[in-house]
Amino acid sequence: MDESSLKVGSNEMELVDFRILKQEEDQVYEGIYGINVSKVREIIRVPFLTELPGTPEFIEGIFDLREVVIPVVNLAKWMGVTEPEDAKKNARVIITEFNNVLIGFIVHEAKRIRRISWSDIEPASFMNSSSGLEANKITGVTKIEGDNVLLILDLESVVQDLGLYEPETETAPTKIDTFSGLAMVLDDSTTARKIVKDALQKMGFTVVEAMDGDEGLRKLNELYETYGEALSEKLKIIISDVEMPKMDGFHFAAKVKEDERFKAVPIVFNSSISDHFSEGRGLDAGGEAYLVKFQASSFYDEVSRVVRAHMK
Repeated sequence: MDESSLKVGSNEMELVDFRILKQEEDQVYEGIYGINVSKVREIIRVPFLTELPGTPEFIEGIFDLREVVIPVVNLAKWMGVTEPEDAKKNARVIITEFNNVLIGFIVHEAKRIRRISWSDIEPASFMNSSSGLEANKITGVTKIEGDNVLLILDLESVVQDLGLYEPETETAPTKIDTFSGLAMVLDDSTTARKIVKDALQKMGFTVVEAMDGDEGLRKLNELYETYGEALSEKLKIIISDVEMPKMDGFHFAAKVKEDERFKAVPIVFNSSISDHFSEGRGLDAGGEAYLVKFQASSFYDEVSRVVRAHMK
């Protein structure tokens, strides 16, 4: 997937628009979903799959993709959706990579790539179970043509539910460097924020939280009202997710780095997106480091390195 046209700090993302069909009596309904292109390796026809005994029915099997064994999840089955008889005629497997994990998802149709501004994406807090998904399985929603709504799927949550990935939270070094002062955490996921907050508190920081880049900028302005020019010494580090509604991490970083009051504060990106392109975009946006969620040992090491460099 080519994302080279996306500019750093543009506050835009590219989504793969895909569809899940649902049979209800004599009617077929089309669910419209999206996932970040940055997490998509490729899209292929459904290959021959080797079934795995003893696995849930929504895990269709595994296959070998260029000497890498990849598990394949049928999203419709996982969602509890009754599939129409001809649902598989246009089916595709979206091969994804995030948190350094490769996994395939069967969808009924892969439509197109959409470019959408994060400012047009709203949190999914209003959702209910009628969609077949809990709100915590959706990172955001956005309107598209025809007054339709596209739901952005939280793949990490899906994969954790399947037991195919667990964040590494219990392997912290026996000795952790400790500091004082403030640290800020930006992440739209309550669970992810808690993991990072707990780790930073173990390092001695007082943690300020924000749900997205927009709230992050507001919190920075509030901190400046409290500490004035001393803020750049008081606030030791900002840990930011990349994918966030309203304002993403790259756009947030670009805003911070162009503001004389805040530009000296180091930013570390902490994202599930594990492709090299996104890592490069993070560094171009002014980040000091780019971490893949959540690997405790590398998190503590990088935060210590960045904070010590900032203190010199």
